[in-house]
Amino acid sequence: MSLAPGRTLAPPRPADRLDARAILILLACCACWGVNQSVIKIANEGISPIFQVGIRSLLSGALVFAWAAARGIRLFERDGTLWAGIVCGLLFGLEFVLIYIGLNFTTASRGIVFLYLAPFVVAFSAHYLIPGDRLTVLKLAGLAAAMLGLMVAMREGLLEPGRPTLWGDLLLLAAAVLWGVTTVLIRTTALKAAAPEKTLLYQLAVSGVMLPPVAWIAGEPGITNLSVPVLVAFAYTFIIVAFVSYIAWFWLVRNYPPTRVTAFTFLSPVFGVLAGNLMLGEAFTPSLAIALVLVAFGIYLVNRPQRS
Repeated sequence: MSLAPGRTLAPPRPADRLDARAILILLACCACWGVNQSVIKIANEGISPIFQVGIRSLLSGALVFAWAAARGIRLFERDGTLWAGIVCGLLFGLEFVLIYIGLNFTTASRGIVFLYLAPFVVAFSAHYLIPGDRLTVLKLAGLAAAMLGLMVAMREGLLEPGRPTLWGDLLLLAAAVLWGVTTVLIRTTALKAAAPEKTLLYQLAVSGVMLPPVAWIAGEPGITNLSVPVLVAFAYTFIIVAFVSYIAWFWLVRNYPPTRVTAFTFLSPVFGVLAGNLMLGEAFTPSLAIALVLVAFGIYLVNRPQRS
């Protein structure tokens, strides 16, 4: 998933502020993404991770393709995005492999805190690579808060007997870096002018074609237990998350001020930690609470709309 999808060729004029409908959709998207980490852990109990990411991408890609065809969105015109799209798809696939495998070794609550360090990778990289997207005092304060939150979360993991979450924490942190790099790639190549559905389809199609053979080579068992919870969790990941929520997000950034929309993403790790606690019974430790507050506050500062 990219943090900042590309533009359509003729986008409508965005509204000046968020109305009640936009806020409700934003809250639904943030809750959807937060719950996703807990749902992945449930799906992992019956479908091996690399194979699962590949099949999820194929099924979600088919839904996006049908959506684009129904709306008359041109996906196959030559616009100079092919190679950037392929690289974007490879990064996307690797990112989600790291997420799915990493969640086998850490809690969903910890995982989402590490994963949502991605906006800070984008903010730092954009300062050097994207003209006009500079680090401000507020963004630097947000970066500082996030780094402090990272240190608090890592310290808690390192102090645990046997360090059981360390491997998973590091994989989720690596996934956050890849998420940020993918976003910067989209914003600095021809993909920035492509329809967002086309950018999303690149990510889903490339990862969907690449990962099932990789799963077979890696000796993954594939489907091991198609229980009702596993099926429901898997359906949630490819229908609700990878299709419905992404399309809703694209609609929001086309019709409302993007800076005001992205400012709400600080809520996703909050929903994620709550979901881990309520759905999986994960402990909500004081250190995790401090890390969550620091990371969420940092995301808000980095994406806070600038006053004119």
